[in-house]
Amino acid sequence: MISDNRISKVQELVYEIRVGDVMQSDVITVAPETPMSQLRGILKKERISGIPVVNGDRLAGIISIEDFIKWLADREEDCSIAEKMSKNVHTLYADEPLTHAVNMFQLLGFGRFAVIDRQDKRLLGIITKGDIVRGLLKKLEIDHVEGEDIYRHKVSRFFDNILADQVVLLFQYDVAGHDFKHAGEGASRLKTTLRRLGLAPQIVRRVAIATYEAEMNLIIYTDGGKIRVRVGPDEILVIVRDSGPGIADVEKALQPGYSTAPEWVRELGFGAGMGLCNIKKCANKMDLMSSVGKGTQLYIRISTNDGAEREAV
Repeated sequence: MISDNRISKVQELVYEIRVGDVMQSDVITVAPETPMSQLRGILKKERISGIPVVNGDRLAGIISIEDFIKWLADREEDCSIAEKMSKNVHTLYADEPLTHAVNMFQLLGFGRFAVIDRQDKRLLGIITKGDIVRGLLKKLEIDHVEGEDIYRHKVSRFFDNILADQVVLLFQYDVAGHDFKHAGEGASRLKTTLRRLGLAPQIVRRVAIATYEAEMNLIIYTDGGKIRVRVGPDEILVIVRDSGPGIADVEKALQPGYSTAPEWVRELGFGAGMGLCNIKKCANKMDLMSSVGKGTQLYIRISTNDGAEREAV
C-alpha cells in the first residue's frame, strides 16, 4: 500500500513540465574572443555568476566567476575567454522532462545548466534551481485556479452506466528503444486519458509516474516494447513487456541506486537506478519477471480506491 507515502502534486509536475517551460530564454552570452579583462564588468552589471560562451548560435563553453577569480589570482596576462572557459559543458535539452534537470542538479551540484535544442544543438536558454522552483509555483497556481478535476463524473459512474456483467478498458502504448526525443509521451497520453475518465488526481499521479518510469526503462535498456493498461472499476493494471536483454539479477535491480545504464545515458540524466523503486512506491503491488536473453515482464497494480478521497499537498 502507498497510503503512507503519497505522491504530491509537485512530484507529478516534475514529470509533466518540460525544461523549456521554465528556463530563461533571454540569456546574456559572450563570444569566445571576448577578453578576460572585460568579464568583471559584465558579471557585475548583469549580477550573474556565469555566462554561456557562444560561437554564432552554438554553445562553445561556460565561463564562471570562479574562472575569472582564478585568472586574477594567477596574475596572467589578458587573454580571450576561450582560453579559460570550461569546454566540457553538461547541458539539458529543452524538450526533456523537468525531473531530468532535478536529477542533474542533485548529481553534479551545479548552479546552472545551458539548455540546447536536441536537433541542431542551438543554445536556447539557461536553467537554475530558482527557475525550477518558480516554474513549479506558477504551474501550481494555474492548476489551483482552473481546478484539477475538469471531468466531474467519477470513474465508478462511467462503469455503472454500461450494461454488462463485466467491463474493462484496454489501452496499448508502443515504445521505441533509445528514442529519448519522445520519452514519456506514452505516460503523458495515458495520464490525459485517465483524467478524462474522472479518476481521482492522486490515482492518476501514481499511474502516470509508474508508467513513465517503466517507459524510460524500455527506452534506456531495450530495443522497445509495449505498455498495456487495463482499467477496471476497482483496479488499474499496467503490463510492460519487452524482448530485450533481460535482467540478470532481479533482486539487485530492485535496490535503490543500482543501475547498468551506460555512461552516456547517465550524462543525459537517465539511468539513476531509481526507476523500479519509484514504480514500487506508486503501486499497491508490483511483480517483475525477467529472463536473460528473452526479455522482461512487469506487472503494476494500482487500486482505484486507495487514496482516492485524500489528496497530498
